[in-house]
Amino acid sequence: MKARIKILSLFVFLTPAMLFAAGEIYQPVVVTPPLPPREFRGAWITEVATNPDWPSKPGLPAAEQKAELVALLDRAVQLKLNAVIFQVRPACDAIYASPIEPWSTYLTGKMGQPPQPFYDPLAFAVAEAHKRGLELHAWFNPFRALLPEDKTFVALNHISKTHPELIRRYGDQVWLDPGEPAAREHVLSVVMDVVRRYDVDGVTFDDYFYPYPDKDAAGRNLDFPDDASWRKFGAAGGMSRDVWRRANVNQFVQDVHRSIGALKPWVKFGISPFGIWRPGFPRQVQGLDAYAKLDADSRLWLANGWLDYLSPQLYWPVDSPQQSFPVLLNWWSGQNVKHRHLWPSLNVVNVGTRWKPDEIARQILVVRKQSGANGEIFYHLRALMENRELADVLRAQYPQSALVPASPWLDSIPPDQPKLMVTNESSGPQAHWEDSGGEPVWLWVLQFRTDGVWTTEFLPANQTARTFFSSPPDVIAVSALDRVGNESEPVVLEKSAPRTIRPGGKGTGLDWRKNTNR
Repeated sequence: MKARIKILSLFVFLTPAMLFAAGEIYQPVVVTPPLPPREFRGAWITEVATNPDWPSKPGLPAAEQKAELVALLDRAVQLKLNAVIFQVRPACDAIYASPIEPWSTYLTGKMGQPPQPFYDPLAFAVAEAHKRGLELHAWFNPFRALLPEDKTFVALNHISKTHPELIRRYGDQVWLDPGEPAAREHVLSVVMDVVRRYDVDGVTFDDYFYPYPDKDAAGRNLDFPDDASWRKFGAAGGMSRDVWRRANVNQFVQDVHRSIGALKPWVKFGISPFGIWRPGFPRQVQGLDAYAKLDADSRLWLANGWLDYLSPQLYWPVDSPQQSFPVLLNWWSGQNVKHRHLWPSLNVVNVGTRWKPDEIARQILVVRKQSGANGEIFYHLRALMENRELADVLRAQYPQSALVPASPWLDSIPPDQPKLMVTNESSGPQAHWEDSGGEPVWLWVLQFRTDGVWTTEFLPANQTARTFFSSPPDVIAVSALDRVGNESEPVVLEKSAPRTIRPGGKGTGLDWRKNTNR
């Protein structure tokens, strides 16, 4: 009995030293973690499509709408995308609580009717995207006023009712006239309302400024009916009508770019034009003349730096002789004299019908080899969700997550180096970090090395701890990322052997919790 008591007493006496010896001490060290990959990986989320991304049909209860959207965002994360382009304004309506325009029929089934029970889809989408480390860019169709299916019921606060003098009917379409300054001001006010009230990461327009050509019953091309605005604002200026129309769009693009930068300089502005600027540019290219028919001088916008990214719709395969994907991408890169982002849009909807899945793999490889291009945007997200072969292609091409490329023309100053410490918990070592009080953090880059192998994780700004439940890493590093992609210097701690405290002795290991990068 006395022997058992003696052994037990010895065990209790030695337990503190044994537990401390089992703990891990992390101290500052000069080690350089590998640079995280940088590549824009986006997907369009459509409300208007033959197979829309979201909601799957108008009028779903709010809970079902939310569940569908969360599933899409989760899929984006699973496929290692880092951004979504979320359609918020299909046709002078709103997929959010707008004080200017009516609720969209594509959301609730009836224009002007809010979701039930009430919630704000854009606020919800932004919060859920950011929770997952995804950028969310708000996608606007600027001058399209009504689609044919919208005409069954038009809300009283739709601009076709409140300002019919700004409306033009073109074939079966209803359009805002870009030649009316008040129409451009209206669209600008809608865009800036969203930028002001929502924490979006970008604003995007697609290819709709003046409408795509339509024909009359006899098959003749219809001209856009802007005689009234041309007489008031264009005829006396000495320009041809086509030049005047392009000038209207150019002025609008400049105004949007300038206004966003003045209000929130970190919000990126992008446009996704038709993939061909003009036939013959480059020489073998044939197709629609977007410059002449849509009055969209997208080459000018890019060359003048009136946007932060261009996503030309390169919806043709690599081997297309007259609309070659690599030939067009190379031409667009040559126009990018201001070195803005070039993120072509890829048509994944064609996979399984007109294309095999490896066509998208080839296009991604073309983008990676093209100087001046640093990512892509997939049209559209539901195709990535439903097509397993296509998802397998993306998994192979995106083996690890990537950061959105930085935009140094918006801001080139990196955040301050964060503070980091490691505590020993019963479940394993836990890393804790925080910013140093400088500019707000968008993402944390957590990197750790175990048995010589580095692992990188991108964590949202509100996640400031990570427990390592299995093998304690040899090295832990954390850096901060700001809203335009600038990364701080990492703070790095390395595991070292703990010093046990012996009875009656002193040890330096007690100070390990104070190890931070100062």
